[in-house]
Amino acid sequence: MRTESPHTDEPAAAELAAIEAEEPLIAAEVAWLAAEIAMLDADDRGGPTVLDWRRLRRAEARVIRETFAYVAGRTRRPSPALVA
Repeated sequence: MRTESPHTDEPAAAELAAIEAEEPLIAAEVAWLAAEIAMLDADDRGGPTVLDWRRLRRAEARVIRETFAYVAGRTRRPSPALVA
C-alpha cells in the first residue's frame, strides 16, 4: 500500500538550505544586473561615468567570486556514492 505525503506549500528543510547556500550568488547577480542597467541608463546622462564602470567591474568580479565559492561549497563534500 502506498501512502501519499500530505501536500504542503512550504519548502522542505533541504530546499531551504539549498536556497540559503545560493543566496550570496543570487545577490551578486542582482547587483550585476543593477550595474548593467545603470550602464544602459547612462546614455541619458551623456555616457557612463568612471563610477559606473567601476561599479560594473566590481559587480562582475563579485559574481565570479561568488560562483567559485558556490561551486566549491557544492563539490567539497564527496558524494555518498563515491565514498562507499
